[in-house]
Amino acid sequence: MDLAFSDFVDFSNYDRLVPLVQNSLYAGALLGLLGGLVGVFVIARDLPFAVHGVSEMSFAGAAAALLLGGSVVAGSFAGSVVAAALIAALGARARERNSVIGVLMPFGLGLGILFLALHEGRSANKFGLLTGQIVAVDSARLNLMIVTTLAVVAVLAVIWRPLMFASVDPEVAAARGVPVGLLHWVFMILLGCTVAVAVQAVGALLVLALLCTPTAAAIRLTTSPVLLPLLSALFALTAMLGGTFLALGTAIPISPYVTTLSFLIYLVARVVGRPDRRREVAPSGGGAVGIGAA
Repeated sequence: MDLAFSDFVDFSNYDRLVPLVQNSLYAGALLGLLGGLVGVFVIARDLPFAVHGVSEMSFAGAAAALLLGGSVVAGSFAGSVVAAALIAALGARARERNSVIGVLMPFGLGLGILFLALHEGRSANKFGLLTGQIVAVDSARLNLMIVTTLAVVAVLAVIWRPLMFASVDPEVAAARGVPVGLLHWVFMILLGCTVAVAVQAVGALLVLALLCTPTAAAIRLTTSPVLLPLLSALFALTAMLGGTFLALGTAIPISPYVTTLSFLIYLVARVVGRPDRRREVAPSGGGAVGIGAA
């Protein structure tokens, strides 16, 4: 059967659709801010692989809750936090951490697929856990996102400077009395909470587009420890809100739009950014410490 362009794209009722998804737009703004700020440390601490591992376990938790008739959001949070805690406990060193994540990823994805296969509900609910749902943000879920965003941003504001120091030069930070181990645990829990709320909008498979790509683009453009998180949050907001507005007029999930916009922003940043492969950010005290450009 031939498929026409109009089968996928219809902006004729766009003015009526936008007011109906205000919660999704607010959620997109929250996730853009949250992803942009947390993404700075995801890149600085070399944790993109961990983001993917946590998202797989978040997917498994959400799928288990869907199967058992519980709260999908609560299941997503439980899976994310458990995965983040396991990675923090078992993967202090990069090599050990990647091994742990490599074990968790297929396990979480396999469990999630099993739970979805056993679930007899609508296929849209199953598919949405992987790719996101544009109209799935109700008031209760939005309120949870607001609380989570405020909590994560508040904690980041308190620990930002020592966490940055510990991220870019942990040995020197430890020598100067920074609680590197504690900060590692705190950030992993924050990452787990961030992934859990991000999965609600963009799905488990494409969280990296929100937590990694915007920061990777920002690093190409600035060395400033002030401008870097601002640009990262701006790029994440652009991808989230732009993807939401585009998805409203099509029959395609939001996640392809978010990932495509993030990728285009990154490509532009690579073209116009400086060609050097190192970026410098100033930690808490001392001179600048480099972050490798993505």
